[in-house]
Amino acid sequence: MMSQYIWLVPLLPLIGFVINGLLNNKMPKLIASTIASGLVGAAFVIAFLTFLEIKDSTEVMNPIYLFDFLFVGQLQIPFSFLVDPLSILMVMIITGVGFLIHIYSIGYMHDDEGFVKFFAYLNLFVFFMLLLVLGSNFIIMFIGWEGVGLSSYLLIGFWYKNQNYNDAAKKAFIVNRVGDLGFLLAMFLIFKEFGTLEYQQVFAKVAHYDLGNPTLTAIAILLFVGAMGKSAQLPLFTWLPDAMAGPTPVSALIHAATMVTAGIYMIIRSNIIYTLSPVASSVVAVVGIATALFAATIGLAQNDIKKVLAYSTVSQLGYMFLALGVGSYTGALFHVMTHAFFKALLFLGAGSVIHAMSGEQDIRNMGGLSGKLKITFITFAIGTIAIAGIPPFSGFFSKDEILAAAYSSNPIFWALGVLGALLTAFYMFRLFFLTFFCSFRGTEDQKHHLHESPMTILLPLIILAVLSIVAGYANLPEVLGGTHYLQTYLEPVLRASNAFTHNHHHLEHATEITLMSISTGLVIVSIIVAYSIYVLKKTIPASEEANLSPLHKLIYNKYYVDEIYDALIVKPLYALSSFGNTVIERLGIDQLVNSFGEIVLIKSNYVSKIQSGNISSYLLLMVLGIISVFAWFLYKY
Repeated sequence: MMSQYIWLVPLLPLIGFVINGLLNNKMPKLIASTIASGLVGAAFVIAFLTFLEIKDSTEVMNPIYLFDFLFVGQLQIPFSFLVDPLSILMVMIITGVGFLIHIYSIGYMHDDEGFVKFFAYLNLFVFFMLLLVLGSNFIIMFIGWEGVGLSSYLLIGFWYKNQNYNDAAKKAFIVNRVGDLGFLLAMFLIFKEFGTLEYQQVFAKVAHYDLGNPTLTAIAILLFVGAMGKSAQLPLFTWLPDAMAGPTPVSALIHAATMVTAGIYMIIRSNIIYTLSPVASSVVAVVGIATALFAATIGLAQNDIKKVLAYSTVSQLGYMFLALGVGSYTGALFHVMTHAFFKALLFLGAGSVIHAMSGEQDIRNMGGLSGKLKITFITFAIGTIAIAGIPPFSGFFSKDEILAAAYSSNPIFWALGVLGALLTAFYMFRLFFLTFFCSFRGTEDQKHHLHESPMTILLPLIILAVLSIVAGYANLPEVLGGTHYLQTYLEPVLRASNAFTHNHHHLEHATEITLMSISTGLVIVSIIVAYSIYVLKKTIPASEEANLSPLHKLIYNKYYVDEIYDALIVKPLYALSSFGNTVIERLGIDQLVNSFGEIVLIKSNYVSKIQSGNISSYLLLMVLGIISVFAWFLYKY
């Protein structure tokens, strides 16, 4: 059985990391990239064969035991992997998209002096992400969770000679630690309540709890705090846009199919806990839709091509959390899958544009690139249409499944979700039109060097473009002639939750068609408005902040969230640490320690006078000492 060899899936990229890491300076670029890409590709093949083996299974197999990992008293944690529909689908997304990003990196990073090291870091990242989704318990998940945090730090700050990039890497690392504390506390509470951290044992016990149990609610909220950090939800989202400091393949890897979806995966894996915690689910839904709208409005005013896509990622993650909050776990995973394809496509397409523009990232200095970058233009257009949710592209199906579930739960969620979809369509087509339409606005030198990217960059774009078109048919709704295959496929994982929410999201076909028509029609209107502003009127965003309206300036500066955090958290902490260093450390602790030394020094000066070097004085002292001893004995006895 292929599933018995699932341990090879994370092992292969780990081997690639070790080889390229140890032989960094001696490894030729071709061999290094072939090893790194080939091993991730081999991992995908194993995952796909395992998927074929289990795709029709109605039962979840027992964890595959590898070795004893942590056995301390009642805490018994084996190092084992759980092979089920959820983990295998995530593994295929990670290794499949990861493989394409590896291939893309061969062309994109070809002239970089850290080429081999970059591929070693990519392999390390993929290893930890696979560990996160394959582990059969919360401890193995947490190891992968922390590992992708470490790897993202290395990749975001890869160009470490630039201090701003180092700061971005540190910011990502520190903000994620805030969320990780919530995850850690949740594990403590889970172990205290259930005596184990194994998924199957925990969830089997959870199923017997009452709806709204306060302990389950506390666990669910603490787990969500961890997810907020890793998946960049309000208020822990600020690290993600700054992560654009890393090379473009890193942006695609972190923002598309891997690190940012870890929080989504964790909640889907813990679905029964959230199903039995209405309060926690409501918190997830509210935070999700708030994040989706908040990030979408920021995306309206950004001019850096990668920053627009970064805030788009934050917004799309908000949609996924909205789906989780209203109990549509299948819808959330469906959007994870489609988003992995079209967002990776958009980031890699942006990298192709940046490559052609000699490093330029400001869309105000682009324009008219459709004629010079024809393949990039077509694939980027496909990605833009997909994320906007236009049928029959993949984003339409996953977006509308989330909106339908939101409507079933609360029509207000649906209305806000549609508003977010309109904003998404507008800022994405704003980006698309400013980049590829009208006349070229760059320098003559840039215009002279405009050229299409090499095939190592274009081939992943073409494959991802095809997937962005067809992936939506994986869960085609019944109203459009489908069978909800993904929902059926995930049934073994969601069985306990489905027992509590049977037909919870069922809508009449006429209602579904109406909702689809309304959202699609409004999205098309939003695109037409963007076309009118940026193509017909040839409007170019102002280059000077002073020329912006107050509202535009507020959105352009991202609502000053970073500045608020700096004023409320960073500067007070710096002031507190400065006070601790000056007053407590130097004037307090140091002075206390130094005073003991000074006392010893002073006393020793007095004692040292006894040692005068005069032998007669020494003899006198000896005699006095002997007399004193005798006197003490006579007195005592």
